[in-house]
Amino acid sequence: MTLKIVLAPDSFKESMSAKEVCMAMEVGIKKALTDVEIIHVPMADGGEGTVDALVDATAGEKIEETVSGPFPEKKVTTYFGILGDKKTAVIEMAKANGIELIATEDRNPLKTSTYGTGELILAAIEQGVEKIIIGIGGSVTNDGGAGMAAALGIKFLNQEKEEIPLGGGSLDKLAHLDISQVDPRLKKVKILIASDVTNPLTGESGASAVFGPQKGATEEMVQQLDQNLAHYAQVIRQDLGIEIEHVPGAGAAGGLGAGLLAFTNSKLRAGIDVVTEVTGLEEYIKTANFVFTGEGGMDYQTKFGKAPYGVAKVGKKYHKPVFACAGYIGENVEVLYDEGMTAIFSILPKATTLSEALSTGKENLARTTENIARVLALYN
Repeated sequence: MTLKIVLAPDSFKESMSAKEVCMAMEVGIKKALTDVEIIHVPMADGGEGTVDALVDATAGEKIEETVSGPFPEKKVTTYFGILGDKKTAVIEMAKANGIELIATEDRNPLKTSTYGTGELILAAIEQGVEKIIIGIGGSVTNDGGAGMAAALGIKFLNQEKEEIPLGGGSLDKLAHLDISQVDPRLKKVKILIASDVTNPLTGESGASAVFGPQKGATEEMVQQLDQNLAHYAQVIRQDLGIEIEHVPGAGAAGGLGAGLLAFTNSKLRAGIDVVTEVTGLEEYIKTANFVFTGEGGMDYQTKFGKAPYGVAKVGKKYHKPVFACAGYIGENVEVLYDEGMTAIFSILPKATTLSEALSTGKENLARTTENIARVLALYN
């Protein structure tokens, strides 16, 4: 009997892309099983790797663009994706305005902006797409998406009707919104916001308080940024009649979730659900014998919207065994067994340095999947 195995891993950060993980898994499996059909479905959760995963899964293409970085005066060369249907674009905001683009000591959420993300949205619209999927994890911004909106033609004005500077530190000066020059094509494009964050825009669980410190905010800055976002929400309420301050997910990416909801034709969805749907994962798993997934590190937090959790959920729905491989296994990982995970394996053969573990990821993963497949071969 020919076995059908679906490979649906996330990337192993700094070691392998999701596509490379699939290839390494296949190498190992085919050393133990000969009569086997292997299907690659590279995954992501709306954060890093989402563009690559969806482009690879749909035979799409990548479009290179130079846009404004986290500090708008500095440009970055990056890319977005056009999926195989030619009608859908996929963007990662972190590729333009992400936390890894700025050294820790240089981060300043009073100044950083999402302007480059807006430029990527415009570039996608230029491609004639009908829909944009935007993953908003990994930001280094706290501007409520005002920079993104400014790139789309919205003017943020002070009492004197002058445009305010970009960055979350200037939102307290906002008095009026001018939407008269918004790109008209924007209304015709549906935007799907892929995020696993449910935080509101403001307050103790809001964008500034929860995520501000990792973006360089001091206690004093957190308070200022939170007040600025509350004021920003009040002006949006006043001028547009839209309530975004307390919407779950509005606080994602320093409030970019709120900005997208306020200024574009958008909806928020869990990132892993978006990726699962676009890749057609459920249809593949429905007819599979076994499923392999994984990511660089797995622990109890994997349950909160990470790619292997999404894969396990689908496996559980169709009663398929799901095997996960990870660079390391962390605290309380056993909670995943109740969520559809059959077994979880660390790929490390011995105690090692991080640099060695990253550089030998493909070999270690292939060996681990070979060993799993050898056990499967005994019963098939």
